[in-house]
Amino acid sequence: MGRPSKTTGDLTEWAKQGVLLLNSVLTVQAHNAASHAGKGWEQFTDAVIRVMSNQKNIVYMLWGSYADRKCSLVDESENLILRSVHPSPLSAHRGFIGCGHFSKANKYLVENGKEAVEW
Repeated sequence: MGRPSKTTGDLTEWAKQGVLLLNSVLTVQAHNAASHAGKGWEQFTDAVIRVMSNQKNIVYMLWGSYADRKCSLVDESENLILRSVHPSPLSAHRGFIGCGHFSKANKYLVENGKEAVEW
């Protein structure tokens, strides 16, 4: 396994290790943030998280206010929830940079008998 491609941004290697990247809203009009919020995507992504909640020892990295709203769908006693501002260039400096989510995730996974992710 390897790291994501630095030239293409291909995250297939993360997916092969069990990493799921899921936005709260899966489409957006170009240059119009949150333009498709409230159009049904939230129900779909809630359903995905509910299906995942049948498993234990999952790390949920909730980045940004939309993602943070998903917290109530996760059993925090059986999983790890890591929260931060969104990592976009507009807000990353307000807490995402230096939050240590990737190392915290790996520490939790190893402590719970799972493989660390090669980020």
